[in-house]
Amino acid sequence: MKFRMLTKEEMEIFDEDFKHFMITNGVTNEEWLEWNNSDTDKAIQLVQVFSDTVLQKVYEKIQFIEFRSEDSCIVFQCLKDKIELISINKKGGNVNLATPESIHEALSKETAQLTYFKSEKKYSKTREEEIHEMITQGCFNSTQDFWDALKNGLT
Repeated sequence: MKFRMLTKEEMEIFDEDFKHFMITNGVTNEEWLEWNNSDTDKAIQLVQVFSDTVLQKVYEKIQFIEFRSEDSCIVFQCLKDKIELISINKKGGNVNLATPESIHEALSKETAQLTYFKSEKKYSKTREEEIHEMITQGCFNSTQDFWDALKNGLT
C-alpha cells in the first residue's frame, strides 16, 4: 500500500465513487458481496487500491500545509518539484503559536520574541508520499492567503 486505507467514515463519504471504481474495474455487486463474506483478502485489496487512488488525488490537489505547536508554526508550500517552508519559532516570553489568533497576536505585538526562517528542499520521495508522511505527523491543510501573509510579513 502506498498510503493508508480509508477509514469507515471516509469510505461512506466516497461510497458512490467506490461503486464507480468497482464498475470500472469489472467488479459486480455480487462479487463484492461474495468477497466480503468469503474472500476478505480480495475485498481488502480492492479497498486498498481504491484508498490509494483517492488519497493520491487528494494529495495532488494540496498546495499548502502547516504544522503548529505552542513553540512553532511552520507553513509549507508544496510545489511540483520542491517544498518551501516558512518557520516562525518562539524565542521566549509568553508567545503561543498554536492558534491563528495567537499567531496574529505574536506577529503584531511580540516580534522580538520570535525567530523566522525560510527554506526549501527537493522531495526525497514522491511529492504525494512526502505530503502523506507530513500529514500523518500532524500537518494539516493550509491556505495561500496564510502563506502570502507570512511571506510578505517577513520580507
